[in-house]
Amino acid sequence: MAKRDFLAITDFSRDELKALLACAARLKSGAEQDHALEGKTLAMIFRKSSTRTRVSFEVGMYQLGGHALFLSDRDIQIGRGESLADTARVLSGFVEGIMIRTYKHDEVVQLARFATVPVINGLSDLLHPCQLLADLQTMQEEFGEELEGRRVAWIGDGNNMANSWINAAGQLG
Repeated sequence: MAKRDFLAITDFSRDELKALLACAARLKSGAEQDHALEGKTLAMIFRKSSTRTRVSFEVGMYQLGGHALFLSDRDIQIGRGESLADTARVLSGFVEGIMIRTYKHDEVVQLARFATVPVINGLSDLLHPCQLLADLQTMQEEFGEELEGRRVAWIGDGNNMANSWINAAGQLG
């Protein structure tokens, strides 16, 4: 199977997003037990800390049978003798996936370029696709499964979430 990164909501088609949200709803309901990640490890690089992101990824990996490995700037050598490309290559030899939460979107792109395992954008200055998926799931829970034609008003700065919502509008209609 080919490597597939999740750097932006636009990395998935409309049908893939709908299927992903449907799967998330089934898993959340508890009606389906899935250990699809049994024996798999996700490296979680946190250049920018977050309680909710760390807990949600760790719990999600555990519930799906996998293991999450937390790596802060103190745990890895990015910028202190090891390039992001080197980190991507080394981690790819030990884990089945990498999630990065960082200040610079270019770091997400560079990590994905050099990693041989899938990379997930846990947050960057440009995009926040995982949070957007959670928001879409909440909308489905509140308003029903069909999101097409729904209107969302954005109040606030033009930030990573605003960019992600713009991408979602283009993907989902």
